[in-house]
Amino acid sequence: MIVHIVLFQFKDAHKKANMIQAKQMLENLMGAVPTLRSIDVGMNFSTEERSMDMSIITVFESKEGLDAYAVHPEHLKVVDFIKTVVEYSKVVDYEKI
Repeated sequence: MIVHIVLFQFKDAHKKANMIQAKQMLENLMGAVPTLRSIDVGMNFSTEERSMDMSIITVFESKEGLDAYAVHPEHLKVVDFIKTVVEYSKVVDYEKI
């Protein structure tokens, strides 16, 4: 299994509304992207300085499944939106044995 984790820091303008829209769009990928086995989208409530605004944890059967997700048209629509509302993001990909 491949685990793909992304952390997002959203821009301040319309932050809450953009986070809600991004969460909905991300959750809608389940069932739309065949290689996506699971997705968990979390909106942060921590007020720590080091905290990020949102996280996604996705699971795939293989690296090829993750690669197919990365270029899937429905995923790319979400990426296009997120690029307009996020300051930056961080990613971790690993194989779960």
